[in-house]
Amino acid sequence: MSTNWKQRPEGGGWFAIWLIRSIARHGGRAIGRLCLYPITAYFLLTRGPERRASRDYLQRMFGRRAGLLAVARHLHTFAATVLDRVFLLGGQFRHFDVDIGDVELMHAQLDRGGMLLFGSHLGSFEVLRVLARRRPQMKVRVLLDKGHNPAVTQLLDALNPEVAATVIDAGQDGPSIVLEIQQALAEGALVALLVDRAHPGEATLPATFLGDIVRFPTAPWLIAAVLKAPVLLGFGLYRGGNRYDLVFEPFSERIDIPRQDRARMLPQLVQRYAARLEHHARSAPYNWFNFYDYWSDDDGAADETSQVRADPIGDATGGDAAVRLGARRPA
Repeated sequence: MSTNWKQRPEGGGWFAIWLIRSIARHGGRAIGRLCLYPITAYFLLTRGPERRASRDYLQRMFGRRAGLLAVARHLHTFAATVLDRVFLLGGQFRHFDVDIGDVELMHAQLDRGGMLLFGSHLGSFEVLRVLARRRPQMKVRVLLDKGHNPAVTQLLDALNPEVAATVIDAGQDGPSIVLEIQQALAEGALVALLVDRAHPGEATLPATFLGDIVRFPTAPWLIAAVLKAPVLLGFGLYRGGNRYDLVFEPFSERIDIPRQDRARMLPQLVQRYAARLEHHARSAPYNWFNFYDYWSDDDGAADETSQVRADPIGDATGGDAAVRLGARRPA
């Protein structure tokens, strides 16, 4: 998996965040959605790397050449979820028709204690906050490197200070982060991480995804193993208009990897996750929001045996953070 997403500039920064927030607040969602068309056209015409990454992904997904209309649809889907982020983070759930899948197992686990929710850059992670409306006592904590994306952090602070206060800052040192996750789990929280991207020098393992090899970070699984925590997969899939599907899938009641079995068990976990990620990506093919050369390994990701590092412990607003767990620095 390429890690060159870290070198790509974001599509806008402070001005874009201010603009989309202003449109959403003063024009409403209907006006905001009309603005998505020029925004999509702008990205289609000016962001060559993202356009090429979209075409590459769509060709892998559908097994045929992807034209500009397909790429435009892909970018428009992404822009729609970014707009909806403003309303979801602001707690304005009335705008959305969200079909929530089977959550009985999750509720049963949360009655016993906390759990890890592994997400990805597939669909909208923010729509998971709808769960809090259905289960008001639910505690949701998300890992976010506040220093990595100050514009998004400021947006979250402005839209929902209560939610912002629950963020676990992934800019801390690794042991502090793990201890904070452990405390959140002890309090019965659902702790959310994005686990589909690797950072430069990240410890990774290969897995087959959409017919080719991708290197996935191993650290999320090591965190789960250290904390002996149950793991749930979660996907907020955008279905067009105001419709979302919240899909949950139990992954493991307890991740337990003895050190002597790491070489055997970690690849199995990573491949199993990659297979489930592909399954859900195929059910919502335009929801894939990794707009970089995802299959490239030109950044020399580290093999798992060389170091232990936790990543991308991402957040509901799209940021990612590398969290070191006593690892040596890569050369």
